[in-house]
Amino acid sequence: MVFEPAKMSLSEILPHVIMIARETGEEILKYYEADRQLEVMHKSDSTPLTEADLAANGVVVESLGLLTPDIPILSEESTIPDFSTRRSWSTYWLVDPLDGTMEFINQNGEFTVNIALIHQHKPILGVIYAPVDNVVYFACHGHGAYKRDKQHALESIACRPLDMDSLIIASSRSYSTPAVQALLYKVGHHELIIKGSSLKSCLVAEGNADLYARLGPTSEWDTAAAQCIVEEAGGKLTDTDMQPLCYNTKDSLLNPHFFVFGKDSRDWSKLL
Repeated sequence: MVFEPAKMSLSEILPHVIMIARETGEEILKYYEADRQLEVMHKSDSTPLTEADLAANGVVVESLGLLTPDIPILSEESTIPDFSTRRSWSTYWLVDPLDGTMEFINQNGEFTVNIALIHQHKPILGVIYAPVDNVVYFACHGHGAYKRDKQHALESIACRPLDMDSLIIASSRSYSTPAVQALLYKVGHHELIIKGSSLKSCLVAEGNADLYARLGPTSEWDTAAAQCIVEEAGGKLTDTDMQPLCYNTKDSLLNPHFFVFGKDSRDWSKLL
């Protein structure tokens, strides 16, 4: 797939986006490692907001704007345009400058920078950067999925085939619901890995988990980068009808409940 709007291929633009994610992560770490009390505010939906969220947003929005001036940017921490404006966007950036604000506040390191490029309602490029671990996951359409670790070693990543006798499920550190607990009970024997932010989806993409079920509220910027990475790794991110998520198709930016799963998987919707 050729990235027509910028007259540049996805593989050519990807290294620039990785650099932007790293720069954003460096900005976040200035607040994470600061020896002072962190100011925590709350948005209208009661979710937390910190100075680091806003500072990260400034870095990523400015940098993407310089990289691709003609492509709109939709970020969690910026003013959200009305759907009457957004519906005309065939291509746009979808960003969560600091995914896992609760993990940031709780100082457990499990937060990320999420940057996705959406084209015709589908994520075609995704970057997820974990600043504390200095690990980046990235993918673009048709080029596979990759991970670069803190030693800067690059590896191709892939979902693992499903083996119900050694099932590993990723679950949220900060959010759980009775629906998730009921699903885990129906699944039967499994190992549970607790993680924050989009790192749960990355576990599936790199073959360290088989399933992540999110049966609670999220927004489109929470999943887009992860969806591209998981799909390029051979897995899927779907709604509970097992259909891939689509983006910017309605006024609300809330996601449906969803599954993230790897290769040769089952119809997880039958457990709901």
